[in-house]
This record gives sequence, structure tokens and C-alpha cells, in this order.
Amino acid sequence: MADEEEWSIPDDQQPKPETLEFDLQARLGSILALRSKTPEDGFTAHALGTERGGSGVLVDRSGLILTIGYLVAEAEEIWLFDSHGAAIQGDVIAYDFVTGFGLVQALGRVDAEPASLGSSASVHVGDRVVFASSGGLPHSVDAQVVSKREFAGYWEYVLDEAFFSTPVHPSWGGAGVFDRAGDLIGIGSLFVGDARGHGSPSEGNMIVPIDLAKPLLAQIKGGSSIQRPPRPWLGFYTAEADEHLFVAGLAPDGPAEKAGIQTGDLVLEVGGAPVGGLADMLRTIWSLGEAGVQVPLTVVRNGRAVAVTVLSADRSDFLKTPRMH
Repeated sequence: MADEEEWSIPDDQQPKPETLEFDLQARLGSILALRSKTPEDGFTAHALGTERGGSGVLVDRSGLILTIGYLVAEAEEIWLFDSHGAAIQGDVIAYDFVTGFGLVQALGRVDAEPASLGSSASVHVGDRVVFASSGGLPHSVDAQVVSKREFAGYWEYVLDEAFFSTPVHPSWGGAGVFDRAGDLIGIGSLFVGDARGHGSPSEGNMIVPIDLAKPLLAQIKGGSSIQRPPRPWLGFYTAEADEHLFVAGLAPDGPAEKAGIQTGDLVLEVGGAPVGGLADMLRTIWSLGEAGVQVPLTVVRNGRAVAVTVLSADRSDFLKTPRMH
């Protein structure tokens, strides 16, 4: 992602304030730039780098910032920058692996009005939304929701329903997505090449729905950490091709590698049950129990069926700082 000074959204793709039902400038003020630094020997450093940048959205007057989790995973240092350029240090509160959200607490006063939370369940295909990263109007896109559907990620991640927008926002990570009333309805997560679904090439962004964040925010505001049983994690990166699931990569020293799973293995069964797509396989694994459960797999290797049992783990045990669920 480019520095804020080096790019801007074309004028014809920016939202037009006069067409909106809210004060766009005030709403954009709730979006902060976020910069994080991760140890070089961190578990996520190889894949995500040690210096990460994106955005976060102020959602509470206490300084609570909602962002996307990969920006803050293992972060030992976080800085937030408001619309006036003021720098505020932050602390990671949580990285929720289930939703993909990250939560940061600003350690100083944020001079902005918090975003109000909308309802992502009320978002419909065809709706116009404002997709905005830090940097104000030049970093905002007048986008359209082009699909709502299940999303499965090779890093052992499933959303029952995400939504997708076009055109692409070039700085999507942690960006705020607002409905026409100015309410926050999601957080930008990914660039995708199939935003419209159905296998049709269409570049856009995947957005994590705000409704998934509401229980997490309620727990944090209630004074507790995020409470949920850790899912079993295998540490293998699986991809779909020609109606097969194959292992495309392995987390170093992760459970799957330790059990003898190999890159190129085709996954046929979990616990004796045939698996369909990626989401089906992951849900079957998670149905076996919490992290630490034995996960029996049947894979095809060199044309032969091979039984491998993987002792699953809690993914957070592999992160350097701090322990998060």
C-alpha cells in the first residue's frame, strides 16, 4: 500500500458529499491511519512483514479502534494517526481468529467522533457504500456491494457470509465501509479477483460484516477479554482446484507438518467423512472439538491413500505477543 501522499482515488470514483444523508467529512474523521511493528522472529513476520500499515475506525469515545487483525497480529508497537496528523500510541487488545477483526486501544485522546454501528444484515446486493481508508475524501471510494456469500480462506478461516464491493479500494486493510446513512457496516479485509462470485473475473474487496464485531465489542466494553473456545488449528494452507483440496503450504513446525502432512497431498476425508470444498473441510475439523483434539485425515499422496492423525493446536500459542483469542 502506498504512502498517503503518493496516491488518491480518481475524482469520478470518490463519493459526492451532496448525495449523502450524513456529514461525510465528520464520518471520515473517525478513520485513523494505523502503523504496526512486529518482531522479526514473529510467527507471522514471514507472510505479513514486520512493518504493516492500514486503517482503523474509532468505535467508542474511550479510544477503542476496530481494524483487521492481520495488521496487529504480534505487534510490539502500534501508532495511530488522526485526521489532523496527531500521533497516538496504541495497544493491541485482541486479534479474533474467528472473525478476523483486530481491536486496538488508543493510549491518548482521539479528537474525533466515533462511528456509529449499522447493520450488515441489512446490506443488500446493489447498495452503494462509502469505502474509506485514512486520508479523507481523496482516499474514499463510492463503491457498490456486488455480492454477499460465504468466504473461506486457505489460512483456516471461514465467514458464513461476507460481502464484496467494487471498484477496488487500493488501501483496503482496516478501512471503514459505511452505508448511505453513514453507519459503519464493515471493515475492509482483502483484495479479491472474483468480487461478483460465480467464477466471473471481477476485481474488488472482501469486507468483514460489522454484525460479527458487535459481540466482541460488548465483551471488551464490559471489561472482559474476548471469550470463545479456541478452534483446532492444523497449520496447513489448502487450496481448491479441479474439485479437489490440496495442501499448498505448511506452517513451519505447525501441527500438520509435525504429523507428516506434505505439500501436494490431496485431502479426501476428515474423521472418515468425505470433504467437499474448503469451508466444508474446515467446519468438519472444527466440529471435532476444541484446540488439542486429534484430527484424523485421509490424504492421497503419490496416488495412494494415506491416513494421518494431526494433533491440533491453539493458533494463538504460536504468536509471540500477546496471547489472544
